[in-house]
Amino acid sequence: MKKYFSLLILAVLSFGCSSDSGSDNPTPVEEAMYFPPSDGSSTWDTKSIADLGWNQSAVQPLLDYLQLKNSKSFMILVNGRIVMENYFNGHTATTPWYWASAGKTLTSTVTGIAEQEGFLNINNKVSDYIGTGWTSIPLAKENLITCRHLLTMSSGLDDALGDDVSPANLQYVADAGTRWAYHNVYVKLQDVVSQATGQTWTNYFNTKLRDKLGMTGGSWINTSDGLRTYWSTTRNMARFGLMALNKGKWNGNQVINETYFNSATNTSQTINLAYGYLWWLNGKASYHLPQSQLQLNGSIIPHGPSDMFMALGKNDQKIYVIPSKKMVVIRMGDAADTVNMALSDFDDVLWQKISALYQ
Repeated sequence: MKKYFSLLILAVLSFGCSSDSGSDNPTPVEEAMYFPPSDGSSTWDTKSIADLGWNQSAVQPLLDYLQLKNSKSFMILVNGRIVMENYFNGHTATTPWYWASAGKTLTSTVTGIAEQEGFLNINNKVSDYIGTGWTSIPLAKENLITCRHLLTMSSGLDDALGDDVSPANLQYVADAGTRWAYHNVYVKLQDVVSQATGQTWTNYFNTKLRDKLGMTGGSWINTSDGLRTYWSTTRNMARFGLMALNKGKWNGNQVINETYFNSATNTSQTINLAYGYLWWLNGKASYHLPQSQLQLNGSIIPHGPSDMFMALGKNDQKIYVIPSKKMVVIRMGDAADTVNMALSDFDDVLWQKISALYQ
């Protein structure tokens, strides 16, 4: 019996000391996701380039390029922690700047929140919420346009008439769902949310999204063409990007349900594979660009991660979200190049320099 117990103890000790990876190379413990306080305080955990084992020599070329290309701010988060935070040309951490069309993703998210609260259904026609006559097209054609069509840029309305979204400027080109075209008519979703919830767009947005993420101080500014542009600090933009990285969750709270958010950040129609619900998608087989019906083959940003999804705005306002690297990248500033829409050559060169940090 004594011999039996001795053998048993030896077996247990041997099992406890063994490991598939070897005792000298234990499996690393994955770092938990960090969320900054939602009270908008300046407290935010950081992680150094050295801690990550990244290439310090690649930092200055990246900063030089950002400076050269009229940037005002740049930030990288990994697991929610700030790895780089840089300001240029007099811009500071407390200076607000406009999101331009990168703010479309705010509208997408709040539309999803209103749906999960039972106020609307994105498959319903827009006129169910804001009434008929919101376009100048025949009623039968107008009634084909659903909220989903506005989310996916497939309304069929003429995109060549400028930013004005008054009824006279919203004219027919094709039936909804048959043509992809980048169009500011998406802003009608803000009217849909307002009518469906019985609240102003700003109040609903602030309560359901801004305040929950601690995006203090940000605000919507009305423009002369009937649009609203969001302004905030760089860190507030990063907060939204961090929520997006976590599929709509903020520090244990599911702000927007994951099912909707997954739909928003994946191909939403069969025409432009690189477009979700007002989010751009990298790594697809083809893509369309604003103001063009030409299909281009390959990934939008060839040197960017293939799983990256993006909020892209005029003059190179950027939120890049990379799930595989648990990373969020923010860029605010003036146009990097002289000719610019939502996307420019700047993106691909920038990603060559960002990827040099960790490759």
